[in-house]
Amino acid sequence: MSLVGKKAPVFSAPVVLNGYEIADSFSLEEYVGKKEVMFFFYPKDFTFVCPTEILAFQEKLAEFEKRGVAVVGCSTDTPEVHLAWLTTPKNKGGIEGVKYPLVADVTKTVAHNYGVLAGDWTYNENDELSFEGGPGVAFRGTFFIDKDGIVRHETINDLPLGRNIDEMLRIVDAWHHVQEHGEVCPANWEEGKDAMEATPEGVASYLASH
Repeated sequence: MSLVGKKAPVFSAPVVLNGYEIADSFSLEEYVGKKEVMFFFYPKDFTFVCPTEILAFQEKLAEFEKRGVAVVGCSTDTPEVHLAWLTTPKNKGGIEGVKYPLVADVTKTVAHNYGVLAGDWTYNENDELSFEGGPGVAFRGTFFIDKDGIVRHETINDLPLGRNIDEMLRIVDAWHHVQEHGEVCPANWEEGKDAMEATPEGVASYLASH
């Protein structure tokens, strides 16, 4: 079920901060009332598509920050594995230089609560708890969360499908435009383009001019 329009699930989990510091407890709640959050899940450290996305978020980090948006990543790896990857140079497959928080969802409960876990727990015929239906890692879920902790946008990609980080910035810009001007953003809207009033007359005027 979609989380859009709902309170983002609360969690407390280990994290690596600033690319080098492990903290035992981290929560998105610390941003409520202060910043919006672009919270994204990726499948696994030391893999292939994942570093391209993580580094792409880092390359655009200043663009998110100037919009008042914190970027936070999450996978089901341990904080120690996060740290090892964060301190591995790019030319050796690492993500050295990434400064935003990477959450370690070791219990898989964060991914489960956000609806992005590939697979689920079940009981087998011997009443033993097991994991079935997927590899037990997170799909490429992305959640834009407002200052009140409400999810305003979500996308979930299958494991081999990388994200477009510029699209995440476009979503932020569209949300800010709606909040500031009270207009709605039509298909393919980008900052600087016309939006429209959410009325029959507004739609007719927009379509007539485009």
